[in-house]
Amino acid sequence: MTSGTSGAGSTETSGSGDIARTLELLWDTGRRPSRGPKPTLTLDRIVEAAVQVADAEGLGGLSMRRVAAELGMGTMSLYRYVPGKGELLDLMLDRVQRRSDDPSDLGDGGWRAALEALGRTTLALYRRHPWLLHVNQSRPVLGPSAVDGMEKILTRILPMGLTHPELVSAVLMIDGYVVGAARTQLYEREAERRTGLTDAEFWQAQFPVLEKAMASGRYPVMASLSEDSFGSDFDHFEFGLQRILDGLEVLVERRGESAP
Repeated sequence: MTSGTSGAGSTETSGSGDIARTLELLWDTGRRPSRGPKPTLTLDRIVEAAVQVADAEGLGGLSMRRVAAELGMGTMSLYRYVPGKGELLDLMLDRVQRRSDDPSDLGDGGWRAALEALGRTTLALYRRHPWLLHVNQSRPVLGPSAVDGMEKILTRILPMGLTHPELVSAVLMIDGYVVGAARTQLYEREAERRTGLTDAEFWQAQFPVLEKAMASGRYPVMASLSEDSFGSDFDHFEFGLQRILDGLEVLVERRGESAP
């Protein structure tokens, strides 16, 4: 889901490689040579190395040459396993989405606990792999990990009694919210790294001007807010997540009341 932020501004797009070849690699449906020397590498090892490079150096540092160097092999040898960076990126996306088989990963309760756990684990995923926020995944190439994850969450939230498009929308709603929160957190860390100012130092530098503005009487509501209104102790992520779940709960109850 790492300290490296180099190349944070780089953007990649899922599905930018040969989609047919990517699907073969994801689902292991390609033809395997029956003869010849045994491969010295595995595809899984290559993908793991690529994820490590992206975690440490960002997408800007990811290249076939860099991954080959990480593995201690020549770049051309890497092309025997993966056609190019586009296909490799899709393999990486599916790899980091791989979930354990522990049912408790999605909570121990009903649909609300499952979506709540999904929100938290997805945020943790983006924190572990911040480069994910710089990948356009509007058209993902679906591999086993992505499909397995969707199967598990849909199984848990099916009792909501919503239509199938609404169930999918509920999952997308949680993911969209988490992406926004994760991006804000990433930008905060990047701003601190680039400016050398901590969050507290940044706001303290503005305090004299803002104090005068609040005393001017032009902003009565802002001036009346308690001192902890913008403090770091309040969990904005958790507050927003619970409100989304509250809204879904109202819909579920309404559907239950109207059901024959």
